[in-house]
Amino acid sequence: MAAIVEFKGVGRDYGSKRAVDNLNLDLHSGELFALLGHNGAGKTTTIKMLVGLLRPQFGTVTVGGYDIVESTRQAVSILGYVPDQPYLYDKLSGREFLDFIAGMYGFDGKQSKMLVDREIERFSLGGFINDLCESYSHGMKQRTVFAAAMLHNPRVLVVDEPMVGLDPQSIRLVKDLLREEVDRGLCVLMSTHTLAAAEEIANRIGVMRHSKLLFNGTVQELRAAHPATDQSLESLYLHLMDIGPDGSPLPVPAPPAPVVEPLPQGER
Repeated sequence: MAAIVEFKGVGRDYGSKRAVDNLNLDLHSGELFALLGHNGAGKTTTIKMLVGLLRPQFGTVTVGGYDIVESTRQAVSILGYVPDQPYLYDKLSGREFLDFIAGMYGFDGKQSKMLVDREIERFSLGGFINDLCESYSHGMKQRTVFAAAMLHNPRVLVVDEPMVGLDPQSIRLVKDLLREEVDRGLCVLMSTHTLAAAEEIANRIGVMRHSKLLFNGTVQELRAAHPATDQSLESLYLHLMDIGPDGSPLPVPAPPAPVVEPLPQGER
């Protein structure tokens, strides 16, 4: 089956720092891919190149066969994006914000109302959807942004740290929704530090370290590749963070030399 998202030799620098280095990755419809890695590993840069917020300096990114640089409008029309920091317009209500997003996608009034009502029900927004967004908690904002990302029935959903700031009930709602939509054919790329969520709902995981993709496969394949390690995903992930790209252990940094204060003149 052809991939709906393809990264081919993708790279991106910030000045002299390589943020993403030669990334090759295919994602398919009906799969949830969890992207793991330390802060600064390149996850958010990867996501921003996929959704058209950054241009790759090397290689190509395609969505549904459309090059994200050459055919940006067509590519992003089949994408939904939930950033790590949800942004809403404070002086709009949640309903007005969703109406605005529906209008941006070209839906008329009748279509917009149907789609907005669907998302209000799906994300249980009814208790606050008519309040101004400036009054929303982080979790309420996150759920509203999720609803906005799903309004136009995207074929690919990109989510950056979706569980941060959510209460347990909202986390369960989001995880169940993602699995239901993936089972219906949605492709999801999820960047997360929440290893338990990745292990529970992802079909495949990728582990990035210092701009490179170190691993791409299932949790079971990761366990098979490192049988001597504790088999929890947390231990396997931490093990990958301690090995170099050639598979050899990284050197342990030497402790800093102790600072010796000179003795006062009279005590020498």
